[in-house]
Amino acid sequence: MRRINIEYMATYKKRGYKPKTKTDKANAIEEQSATAEVFNTLDEGASRTEAWVAKNQKYIFIIVGLAAVIVLGYLGYNKFIQEPKEGEAMNDMFQAQKYFDEAIIAGTEKDSLFNLALNGGEGKYGMLDIVSEYKNTNAGNLASYYAGMAYLNLKDYPNAVEHLSNFKSDNATFSSIAQGGIGDAFIQLGQKEDALDYYTKAAKTSTDAFTTPMYLFKAGNVALDLGDNSKALDFFKRIKTEFGSSTEAANIDAFIGKAEAASN
Repeated sequence: MRRINIEYMATYKKRGYKPKTKTDKANAIEEQSATAEVFNTLDEGASRTEAWVAKNQKYIFIIVGLAAVIVLGYLGYNKFIQEPKEGEAMNDMFQAQKYFDEAIIAGTEKDSLFNLALNGGEGKYGMLDIVSEYKNTNAGNLASYYAGMAYLNLKDYPNAVEHLSNFKSDNATFSSIAQGGIGDAFIQLGQKEDALDYYTKAAKTSTDAFTTPMYLFKAGNVALDLGDNSKALDFFKRIKTEFGSSTEAANIDAFIGKAEAASN
């Protein structure tokens, strides 16, 4: 493309200006030619764009329509499907949760209540039904937690590990208890290394004044049992320095002494 004399262009555009010399006239002609070329190029580009749009407008409308359908479909799914489904799931889980709560405080009949919580009763869903029927809902996720804890209390440790592993929560205390429950199940299954791993996770997940020292204490004792005395000492010292008012801190000096002696 020609290089245009900008200074000349500004002068040429002044109202009433007429080129005087041959050089000025030549520059004026060149400028007019360059300007016309630019506008011709823009016109050609616009024409090609219009032609492309005209040729492909059917596909453009389809693409735009699909995008709208996806967005509206997502909003509609949440509003008209997911939200009602969540409410329905929580309603269906009510009786199973009631059985579970009664089992926690029950005496001799707690096993039967945990079984009712799992499998349902009085024509109502149990936690296993909720997990199966309401996948990808908050209620289904919560039912995995209740099912895992029920299996743990019934001494069905493999199922306890499976269901508690499926539970996910943004609540640090809930997550900590679930991980600690998996640790308890692994202890009963004789898998102490796995138990130590989950007790450690449980202690790190939450800074709760109740759950954290409890899992630190369990982790410390398992570490001692596995001969990892320095790690046990770290767990016990954390209880003393960070959770001095906890139940686990009452006799923690004895455990610190035991870990120190084992380390020598």
